[in-house]
Amino acid sequence: MFSTEGYQALCCGAGIVRRGDRGVLSVTGRDRLTWLQGLLTNDVAALRIGGACEAAYLTPQGRMITDMRVVHLAEQTLLDVPASLARQLTSKLDGLLFSEDAQIADVSATLSILDVHGPKAPTVVHATREHDAGLSAITSDSPYGVAGFSLFVPANDTDAWVVRLSKAGGVPATLETLDVIRVEAGRPAFLVDMDEHTIPLEAGIEDRTISFTKGCYVGQEVIVRVMHRGQGRVAKKLVGLTLATDGSPKAGDVIAAGDRVIGRVTSAVWSPTLDRSIALGYVHRDFIEVGTQVEVRAANGSLTATVSSLPFVNRRLGSLDRHVEGAEGTEGGEGTEGAEGTDGVEGTAGTAGGNRKWD
Repeated sequence: MFSTEGYQALCCGAGIVRRGDRGVLSVTGRDRLTWLQGLLTNDVAALRIGGACEAAYLTPQGRMITDMRVVHLAEQTLLDVPASLARQLTSKLDGLLFSEDAQIADVSATLSILDVHGPKAPTVVHATREHDAGLSAITSDSPYGVAGFSLFVPANDTDAWVVRLSKAGGVPATLETLDVIRVEAGRPAFLVDMDEHTIPLEAGIEDRTISFTKGCYVGQEVIVRVMHRGQGRVAKKLVGLTLATDGSPKAGDVIAAGDRVIGRVTSAVWSPTLDRSIALGYVHRDFIEVGTQVEVRAANGSLTATVSSLPFVNRRLGSLDRHVEGAEGTEGGEGTEGAEGTDGVEGTAGTAGGNRKWD
């Protein structure tokens, strides 16, 4: 359920989110990064101990099996994946191990993820540093335009960590509340805005998930062909949509231009910051220009929408720029670049090592 208090914490303070929607796989063995390097889209072999990056795992046809975050520790490499896919991915990846010194296991039952996001997140997380020995890892990045941290904690210690973070000034927030922040940040989610039919270039995630300088990986030929022969042109692209009325679109609603169906909505929320409905959706490449007027055919009638630049709300560096093309009385701002690379803490399995890094 959406929480106003949690939303304010994520925007202006420090919101604590239990990531029950995420699963964790553990890859061990001395060949683990070399093995993953040949499977994933990003340059995971370049990760130092305590480093992290985002990546995708593709079919040979260049379509997504999943996205993930890769966290490299001294004795294991953690893969942060959608929880509903954890068991399936473990089995699939295990079947690709042959002579490599690598092993993969689903540790979602014993290792949980707690996120802390907001301008005050560094202060809140820093205040818990005396308990670092109880962590497997910490990563820091800003996927939603504000400071953010992910704490990999023993599942049976999750409640205690929520209490510690709350005493330090954090405020618990729900996944539904975080989802509003996610859409405002224009960040697509796998199994929501992306699925097994999606090519990463369609979703616009290539800047943070794909290395164009590394060696071969599964699906690379398709990605390279689209980028170099097609100049990155794909048939459809994920765009932001700002609704001109108080209507409420839903995922799956048709997007049309005149009599022509040009796409579908994938995510839709009410934005408290913008005081209107916003959505993410795929449209045909002829309609991706910012300012293009389209129609969303919702259950409660036809809704007028405008293709908008992403993110809808830019919270970076303590500023607040609002992007509402086609709406009167609001300012537009420049878009931001993809999420920064993440830094973790050095450590081995089951310990954070005591060396936190603060950006």
